[in-house]
Amino acid sequence: MTAPGYADRYVSAPDGLRLHARDYGAGAIAALPLVCLPGLARTAADFDVLARALAQAETPRRVVAIDYRGRGLSAYDDDPDHYHLAVELTDLLAVLTALGVARAIFLGTSRGGLLTMLLAPHRPGMIAGAILNDIGPVVAPQGLVRIKTYIGKLPEPSSMADAADVLKRLFSGQFPKLTAEDWMRFAERTFQERDGRIVPTYDPRLARTLESIDPEQPIPSLWKEFDALASVPLMIIRGALSDILLPATVALMRERRPLELFEVPDQGHAPLLMEPDVIARIASFAAQCDCGARS
Repeated sequence: MTAPGYADRYVSAPDGLRLHARDYGAGAIAALPLVCLPGLARTAADFDVLARALAQAETPRRVVAIDYRGRGLSAYDDDPDHYHLAVELTDLLAVLTALGVARAIFLGTSRGGLLTMLLAPHRPGMIAGAILNDIGPVVAPQGLVRIKTYIGKLPEPSSMADAADVLKRLFSGQFPKLTAEDWMRFAERTFQERDGRIVPTYDPRLARTLESIDPEQPIPSLWKEFDALASVPLMIIRGALSDILLPATVALMRERRPLELFEVPDQGHAPLLMEPDVIARIASFAAQCDCGARS
């Protein structure tokens, strides 16, 4: 067990690639586990504050946060075409099987929410509840175009302080209230020191996944997959400044089924899930899922 209170787990993907996950509170059995799935170029580290809070709560909850292939401590793929949702879904199932997670609440940020929706029709019994963090069945193309401008194209910082400045220049419009300390912590989750250089915590070839994005072409929706979540509790977290999950999409989601909506002020894509009130809402929702699982 490491100092922050989690164990590093390593699992082989079906094709042999080494995958990594952080496992918090692995001994907790009174509550459903929470599986945390990060955004496209994000890592398990994004969930550290939330995971420690839930794993150390009065009723501890196991939290498994996963690094997709090519991100964090998971191995990079020799073939960047494998950075694909279908492959990542297969990887997810391999990790959960290896770690003995048969049923859980899923919290998916952005791409992680897409994976949660894709999982629903394939393994409906595995999902006891779902939290979609700033993502829905319709993804606004203008937000993807913005993301396309920086994934795999970040300038190489000279230091972590420089990295924090880079992120502030790029994302202050999405996160106008972050402090200098917040930007430094953001940089430490986005960059790493390797061979004397400051580089991203992901394979820059992830940019290949966005090459086909065209703002003039509609992006296929996931309404069928979203509807596969109809039988489980659902929470939507939306950044009030988001350009990925638009209010119109949320309205359509609410027309199709009951759900809990929590909008995070002064944050865009995607909410950081670190503030006490956000953590409390997630904890409360998870507790409701526990009750539903026991009834």
